[in-house]
Amino acid sequence: MLDLFTIFSKGGIVLWCFQSTKQIFTPSVNALIRTVILQERTGNQSYDHNSVTLKYKLDNEFELVFVVAYQKILQLSYVDKFLSDIHLEFRDKYKEDLRHGRYYQEFDFMKSFQKVLHMAEEWGRSQAKLPKQMRSFEESAKSKKTVASMIERKGDNKENKKKVKITEPVKVEPPPSPTPVSNGSEISEDILLQNRQRLAMKMGGPKKKDKKSPKPSKEGKKPRVWELGGNNKDLETLDRSKDKPEDQTSDFTPESVMVGRMVGGIKDLEVESDSDEYNEDDDDDEEEEVPSSQTNNKSAAKSGGVFSIFRGLVGSKNLSKEAMQPCLEKLRDHLISKNVAADIAIKLCDSVATKLEGKVIGTFDTVASTVKNTLTESLVQILSPRRRVDILRDAMEAKKQGRPYVMAFCGVNGVGKSTNLAKICFWLIENNLRVLIAACDTFRAGAVEQLRTHTRHLNALHPPEQHGGRQMVNLYEKGYGKDAAGIALEAINHAKDTKIDVVLVDTAGRMQDNAPLMIALAKLVKVNEPDLVLFVGEALVGNEAVDQLVKFNQAMADNSSSANPHLIDGIVLTKFDTIDDKVGAAISMTYITGQPIVFVGTGQTYTDLKSLNAKAVVHALMK
Repeated sequence: MLDLFTIFSKGGIVLWCFQSTKQIFTPSVNALIRTVILQERTGNQSYDHNSVTLKYKLDNEFELVFVVAYQKILQLSYVDKFLSDIHLEFRDKYKEDLRHGRYYQEFDFMKSFQKVLHMAEEWGRSQAKLPKQMRSFEESAKSKKTVASMIERKGDNKENKKKVKITEPVKVEPPPSPTPVSNGSEISEDILLQNRQRLAMKMGGPKKKDKKSPKPSKEGKKPRVWELGGNNKDLETLDRSKDKPEDQTSDFTPESVMVGRMVGGIKDLEVESDSDEYNEDDDDDEEEEVPSSQTNNKSAAKSGGVFSIFRGLVGSKNLSKEAMQPCLEKLRDHLISKNVAADIAIKLCDSVATKLEGKVIGTFDTVASTVKNTLTESLVQILSPRRRVDILRDAMEAKKQGRPYVMAFCGVNGVGKSTNLAKICFWLIENNLRVLIAACDTFRAGAVEQLRTHTRHLNALHPPEQHGGRQMVNLYEKGYGKDAAGIALEAINHAKDTKIDVVLVDTAGRMQDNAPLMIALAKLVKVNEPDLVLFVGEALVGNEAVDQLVKFNQAMADNSSSANPHLIDGIVLTKFDTIDDKVGAAISMTYITGQPIVFVGTGQTYTDLKSLNAKAVVHALMK
């Protein structure tokens, strides 16, 4: 049943291999190493490539990888058990050799392999004959999670609250003098006293406050008053009701401070602190809630940030997944609170658990630092692009070939496609590249007029007199209600005839569930074959970002007749300045597509365009 089984080290040394067919599995194993193991996406422990399913298990103590390959159409229930058993068998048999790094010897493992495989197959047959039984509630993960959360959050206080039952009508009066209660009483007198005092404070507290310090009445929002004495210039600047001559524009003159600030590559996002490393003592402001059974433990009085939850793990032994499970659940909740999609947060935690399972930790403090470093490395690895997108280099190469470099922008409604297209256009003309904007949003009212305004402002910043009488930005428009794919094709041909360097194709916003518009987008990409397809998404969204990207990619793949359809090549993340430290959307978008975040929008002016700094995003995520 198994087509391939191999054991190799993370350094690339193959220790042992078994192959039952003549099929070549090298591309599948290489794809597993390249896209899963090296990318730190080891949470699922299963990977499909072409018609083959590969399952793997990591040994973190000896840095080994165990891989099983079989046909995707087969349903083998014993593979997981086989992997665990063969992992233990190989470790026990060659423990001393692995400990001393003797990887180049010949491992005689065929008899042991056949024995473990036979036992696993027998176990699979026996399990198939057993009738399926429903799990009890105690065996489910939900019951364990609920009990753990109850004990962790409220401790023994909740048990006391359960015993208190007030059946009498509530009266706001001084509590009676304490009387002795028999040992068999269900409620102690002290507890009743405390509850009545709390109730009296709750009922009588607000009234006393109202008498002493009455709340001032809320005033409505006052209209802004414009001073006409010396600010007429500001009022003229804000007036956009009519077109102005180019020589009267105050914010968009050639002498503006914007010009000359974006020559060369896009600058990285700035890190708020001096160090990219996260300091555990930065978040010691909040006091951790400790159960009453642990109130005498002084070491648990303060919280050390999100990674302090790992200090309870016992050191000097191999870490197990069960021991890390409560801590991983807290880590998952922390990632979700930072706007990481729930599914992605679970996969990241599983990846961390897989990488840490079997590691030997010496002290309590090193557990927190090890988990922090592991998660940080995984997140930086995810955000680091697999390939470098150098638009200036590619545009110059296309110019040498006598053709324009074409970039298409797509995304849902209202994310800022046209605005960020104008920012990228400003960056391109700053680097002396002529740009043609193709107005292919023939649906939204005012879309063409918006691009026309941007074109006029950009040409005012870079007047033709400074560039040999040539306009640096041109607009190709055909009005509304026309075929977007045809307009883009005509714009590209026009750019080729007029020797324009770059074509920026602006498309209409569309929801991922709108099938007709998604088909139209796939048609535009298929007909024009742009060099770069950029998905414009908001940094504000969490789970929605995953759904948008998956369905955009799926629509372009389903509606393309070619064997290798053109999918999304990169991401433009907008409104990044409005999210504070909730930067999880960047993780979600990059994890689900594997494509780089090419640009980050950080404001509303033409210079508010940055390149993603992976360490800066991870630093904000770890706060």
